[in-house]
Amino acid sequence: MKYILIYILFLMSVFHTSCGQNQTNLPKDNSYSEPKDIVTSYGPNIMIRNIKQDRNGNILIAGSNTTAFGDVFRYDGKYFTNLTSKLGSHRFWDVLEDRRGNLWFASLDSGVYYYNGETFQHFTTREGLANNMVMSIYEDTGGNIWFGGNGLSRYDGKSFQNFTTKDGLPNNSTRAIIEDKTGKLWIATLDGPCFYDGKAFTVLKDKDGKAFKNVWSVIEDKKGNIWFGDNNGLWRYDGSTFTKVSQKGAYAIIEDKNGNIWTTGADEPPGIEQAWSLSRYDHKSLYDKKPAVTEIISGPPAFLGLLEADDGSIWFGGLGPHKGVHRYDGKTIKDFRRKEDQQ
Repeated sequence: MKYILIYILFLMSVFHTSCGQNQTNLPKDNSYSEPKDIVTSYGPNIMIRNIKQDRNGNILIAGSNTTAFGDVFRYDGKYFTNLTSKLGSHRFWDVLEDRRGNLWFASLDSGVYYYNGETFQHFTTREGLANNMVMSIYEDTGGNIWFGGNGLSRYDGKSFQNFTTKDGLPNNSTRAIIEDKTGKLWIATLDGPCFYDGKAFTVLKDKDGKAFKNVWSVIEDKKGNIWFGDNNGLWRYDGSTFTKVSQKGAYAIIEDKNGNIWTTGADEPPGIEQAWSLSRYDHKSLYDKKPAVTEIISGPPAFLGLLEADDGSIWFGGLGPHKGVHRYDGKTIKDFRRKEDQQ
């Protein structure tokens, strides 16, 4: 039973429906005000899916607190504020602060919520979203907001444009989105990574022409390389060649300020019953045949969300014995759960 929760949520992304490409104008009556947020001295204590940081240095956390349903929290260095408690029980999976300081909350069961600090606006398929299951949010350099989940949606502030397999996506199950230095949009999907150049989707396949499977994350490093993880390990793509960096899986990937690559994922070989770990790949050996990797913490069943904060600390989320949100300062790991829940 200890593995059931995370893998049921993972498998939810496999089942999808196609919505096709469309353009829909938004109604003007889908915003409302709510009561004050809930503030506590401790953080969420179950599963952490994604961790971000806002312009003021606050930590934004999408994860469960006391039930299997998710919430979104803001940590200001002293207190945790539950930003979504007033929205009812939803499975919140991701959070984004846009360039104007507004917040976006993605859910697996109720589309997307927009929050300007005073009022909420709710976007679902009724307003033009591709699907009500949303797992990732990203803002591109043009200010468009992208949503991934079951299909891909782009919101320009007025209307949605949707993309599915009918438009070239390798799979409607889209888990992560980034924009590279050239303006191409990269998407991690169930059937591998792909990029969108504004006109068409290009699907990446290995040297034998086989698709990468079950990709959860994709990033671009400072040198312009694309990193992603699939069922077979951690990969680096330099624009023409794929290099398998590790057998370890990668649910989340970040590059820190020093050029080290950090991952959360299943240990080798990746699988459901294996232990997961928070790992750091040393930047000095990244291009060696066998890069040096340090396991910061490991154990079943999973480590998920991952962030380097402005102060250089590493924030990560876990499940099971390591559930909740944690901060690693290079020497020690701080557990932000209630004392009775800490290990």
